[in-house]
Amino acid sequence: GAGNNWAKGHYTEGAELVDNVLDVVRREAEGCDCLQGFQITHSLGGGTGAGMGTLLISKIREEFPDRMMATFSVVPSPKVSDTVVEPYNATLSVHQLVENSDETFCIDNEALYDICMRTLKLSNPSYGDLNYLVSAVMSGVTTCLRFPGQLNSDLRKLAVNMVPFP
Repeated sequence: GAGNNWAKGHYTEGAELVDNVLDVVRREAEGCDCLQGFQITHSLGGGTGAGMGTLLISKIREEFPDRMMATFSVVPSPKVSDTVVEPYNATLSVHQLVENSDETFCIDNEALYDICMRTLKLSNPSYGDLNYLVSAVMSGVTTCLRFPGQLNSDLRKLAVNMVPFP
């Protein structure tokens, strides 16, 4: 990875990898009949998810400017991790998300652990347990995209109804 360093993920190590990743994204997009947009899941605390993740988001936005970009971003917490640079990585990432994402669903890392411990009664939750909760959030948010209905039937309508405006 990028060693918890946003700049390494965004400008050096991530920059070396992003073109190969973008080729895969492009290939998958070409195979779609009706590409609505992209959903990215990443963490804002480390170097790879925060740095390279936001680089990938900006490159996808550059290549597909008319497609929606939704992110499920795990926000760091000092109670869960003692990595001192996590707040800096998250701060640098938020600017990129504001610029390049149409909707960002923030997932509180501390809340994930609390749900596992208090509700699911897991004394030492694994990454699999935490990922299960994230997948449940994503499933709930995207239900309207996967099943027929009138409201929020595509990524753009979901964004219009989720983003408040006067």
